Amino acid sequence: IVTERQGGEIQLNQKVLNIYTHQGYSEVITNKEVFSTKLVINTAGLHSDEIGALTIPKLDLRIIPFRGEYMSIIKERQHLCNHLIYPTPDPDFPWLGVHFTRMMKGVVVAGPNAVWAFKKEGYKMSDVSLRDIGKALSFPGFQKAMRKFIGFGIGEYYRSMNKAAFTKGLQKLIPEIRKEDLVPGDAGVRALAVGRNGELLVDFVFAENEWAVNVLNAPSPAATACLSIGDSVAEKALARF
Repeated sequence: IVTERQGGEIQLNQKVLNIYTHQGYSEVITNKEVFSTKLVINTAGLHSDEIGALTIPKLDLRIIPFRGEYMSIIKERQHLCNHLIYPTPDPDFPWLGVHFTRMMKGVVVAGPNAVWAFKKEGYKMSDVSLRDIGKALSFPGFQKAMRKFIGFGIGEYYRSMNKAAFTKGLQKLIPEIRKEDLVPGDAGVRALAVGRNGELLVDFVFAENEWAVNVLNAPSPAATACLSIGDSVAEKALARF
């Protein structure tokens, strides 16, 4: 609504196929039409690396999808958590760890974990894309990260498939929580940027040139920081006009 009030248009259900840069402007080719623009701003999340590579061919990172699964606490046991409860974060990983959150309506959720999703929109274990798997495994940085964090990854998959193991992790924060108190909740997918050296990038990453501003990594607390990120993108854009 805000975009439309400012004279903008929102085009839905269009897939970007290519971006061509000419003298002073770019052409964005989609499956439906062609858009001409002086500046491309890429905030494509899970697909930001693919869009970014159309504007800056040699990007030294790849977006790897990691699914974060939640459990909901049954109503009779929600009194165990009255606030946000977080563990001490592990500095090796760009996420906060499994934690408890009391939502605005009083519902309490526990999570998320972090398992490699076999599809960029892999919200369920059964979601699989051979293309996305191949692109991840062919990237040297992800190969290095897998070798370095193989133990962590196996543990996350085990807890994902074993409710008792998931519960044991939660009991470090609330010892009274029981397996019977948990029911499956929602899941989200993180767009995790992995560097060519195998580093899991923990900070915001922008890649830009004269014709494009690419937001390639916006880890937690991205939602909390969204207005500040928006200001940064706007400043970068306005500097080109």
